Amino acid sequence: MARLVVIYKTPKDAAAFDKYYFGTHVPLVKKITGLRKFEVSQGPIATPGGPSDFHLVATLHFDDMAAIQKAFASAEGQAAAADVQTFTTDRPYMLLFDSREV
Repeated sequence: MARLVVIYKTPKDAAAFDKYYFGTHVPLVKKITGLRKFEVSQGPIATPGGPSDFHLVATLHFDDMAAIQKAFASAEGQAAAADVQTFTTDRPYMLLFDSREV
């Protein structure tokens, strides 16, 4: 399995962010070809040392790295990627990786 993890900083207006993210962005993401699973964090994002300045973590699951590349080359993937600038001015951190169970 491969993952795309997207980490969003805490926005100035968290309620507006959440309304747009869950009402508009999530439905766009769910249309991406090859997406196997889509998870988001729930509640505050903490660090071992206490609170963080992050608001939300999204984890998208795909079969492999090639599937992620294909997904974001598609019209649906391009639309979801372009939509990010609509609801946040802070560019999110994006991490892509293959995973394995140990």
